[in-house]
Amino acid sequence: MYQSYFTEEHTLFRDGLRAFLQKEVVPHIDDWEKSGTISRDIWKKFGEMGYFGLKTPEAYGGMDLDIFYTVIFLEELQRINSGGFAAAMWAHQYLAMTHLLAEGSDAIKDKYLTASVNGDMIGCLCISEPFGGSDVGAMRTLAVKDGDEYVINGSKTFITNGVYSDYLVVIAKMDIEENPKSMGVFLIDRGTPGVSASKLDKLGWRASDTGEIAFDNVRVPTSHLMGDAGKGFYYVMQHFALERLIMGINAHARAEYALEYTLQYMSERMAFGRSLDKFQALRHRVSEMATEVEMIKSFNYFVASQLQLGAYVVKEACMSKLQSTKVADQVIYDCLQYLGGYGYMEEYPLARMFRDSRLGPIGGGTSEILKEIISKMVIDKKEYKTEV
Repeated sequence: MYQSYFTEEHTLFRDGLRAFLQKEVVPHIDDWEKSGTISRDIWKKFGEMGYFGLKTPEAYGGMDLDIFYTVIFLEELQRINSGGFAAAMWAHQYLAMTHLLAEGSDAIKDKYLTASVNGDMIGCLCISEPFGGSDVGAMRTLAVKDGDEYVINGSKTFITNGVYSDYLVVIAKMDIEENPKSMGVFLIDRGTPGVSASKLDKLGWRASDTGEIAFDNVRVPTSHLMGDAGKGFYYVMQHFALERLIMGINAHARAEYALEYTLQYMSERMAFGRSLDKFQALRHRVSEMATEVEMIKSFNYFVASQLQLGAYVVKEACMSKLQSTKVADQVIYDCLQYLGGYGYMEEYPLARMFRDSRLGPIGGGTSEILKEIISKMVIDKKEYKTEV
């Protein structure tokens, strides 16, 4: 059905990635979930395999592949049942590295982007704040120019890779009189004086180091302002479509995996002399779930194909995340129910999946925010095109 999107080369890539994850990642997931720390060597292994350079140009060590290699990367990461590990990997490549590639100078790309592709450096993207959340415009972190440096003060929260990353891509307001809403994108090394971070204790995504970060008179050279001064807000908006589509793809992939696992369990679990998959009430709900998952999956593939062509997909990406995360939450809820008491046990995958999935409607823009964005585009005919 999806032959128009995936070629034989895509299939070979998926097979290789799945085998790599089973060998190098799956045996360690439970330990990483308990410790909240992902071993540093796995980042290097991802880099050696080229998995961090899927969309990066060859000049910086990447492979510059089409978007459906990214789709496969995201889907396979969901199958290992650790939303935190998956988030650490894709936040590095598709949040932090996206800004390096799009706004970074040649010098920044040569040093930081190349090292990120190779797995030698880990990045994080710092947007959300304790008093801002999904409201980027409410940002308080401020960068003030002082000679050939910027002095940054403020705080960020809910930052994936926020504790153990090597560099931070930080969005901050700028002290520009003619445009009080102006923002900048700054690259800050982890060891810069005044940068501190603490790990947050989360319901799910336990393997990832989600952090709260403080900036106390942090001095950053002007060469580490990426892109044009004052246009950071528009850069963020420009990349949000990709982030929201990523979370939509993550959602359909984990829902699909949950359903696959549950069907296997139902075929083996006996009750009243027959397997669970023979009970009509359960069969009919499964048919509904399979339909819902297939619909969001098909839509997400279509949006990905349009993004690949350079289309303006802000509305569609918001719809992708809104509906896909909603469907995934409900499907995983029902799948856990089908496992009965075992679904509530940590040794079965649905308990962790249930916790991890709940972040879907929250992270990267809450469902409530997405509904308002979609409303403005559908009802008010507003466009969120980048003004740079």
